[in-house]
Amino acid sequence: MNLKQEFNKIDLTKLLIGIVIGAIGGFSYYYFIGCSSGSCPITSNPYLMTIYGVFFGAVLFFKKKKVTEETKEE
Repeated sequence: MNLKQEFNKIDLTKLLIGIVIGAIGGFSYYYFIGCSSGSCPITSNPYLMTIYGVFFGAVLFFKKKKVTEETKEE
């Protein structure tokens, strides 16, 4: 199977929802909990926290291929 076929199997809608939720969550973490003194390089930067949130949301909502008995035999 090539990369294009694998990419087509991903439910992009769920992935985009995960990215948006992750971005909101990352920025919210910066805004409400983040380091206000500036000594924390990640949590004191809203851009880095939003990027980390996007990554985390994408990982959580990424649709994984289910392994069944038929696919194990191949």
